[in-house]
Amino acid sequence: MTPKKTVKDYIRTIVDFPHEGILFRDVTTLFADPRGFRMCVDQLLAPYAGQRIDKVAGLEARGFILGGAVAHQLSTGFVPIRKKGKLPGQTISQAYKLEYGEAVVEVHDDAMQPGEKVLLVDDLLATGGTAEAGIRLIERLGAEVVGCAFVVDLPDLGGRRKLEAMGMDVHALCAFEGL
Repeated sequence: MTPKKTVKDYIRTIVDFPHEGILFRDVTTLFADPRGFRMCVDQLLAPYAGQRIDKVAGLEARGFILGGAVAHQLSTGFVPIRKKGKLPGQTISQAYKLEYGEAVVEVHDDAMQPGEKVLLVDDLLATGGTAEAGIRLIERLGAEVVGCAFVVDLPDLGGRRKLEAMGMDVHALCAFEGL
């Protein structure tokens, strides 16, 4: 009998992308497989089943794919957290550090209401900078982050520790050692 596949089995590794020495964890192969994608979405939301969740917030860009699917399964709204300049309405912004430099993410200033419970979703947790910025935006709107769900954790880069130090519940479906 063939062993049952896990989410990790659907993720391919691309060597030296986007730079030499990097092992890129490509979730597009997971998304392309109907069983893998269904398994992924079900496992992302499982720890939060039965909890009040008013919105799912997805980080650009693969977090949109996952967050939309999770929001659909939870029968709740979806909020995109986008790179600066991509949203058409009034926004609030949050800067965060990259390996070299800074980036900015934004959310519409009316996307969440005070007291709403929000699940933050993305494909990969590395240093935690983007997720931290997303959490700060959600909290600035008065909403509460009930959890942060990721497909992949890269524990060597410290993102989980950073988010847990902020008091966040962090859920990841699998982990890959190294960069």
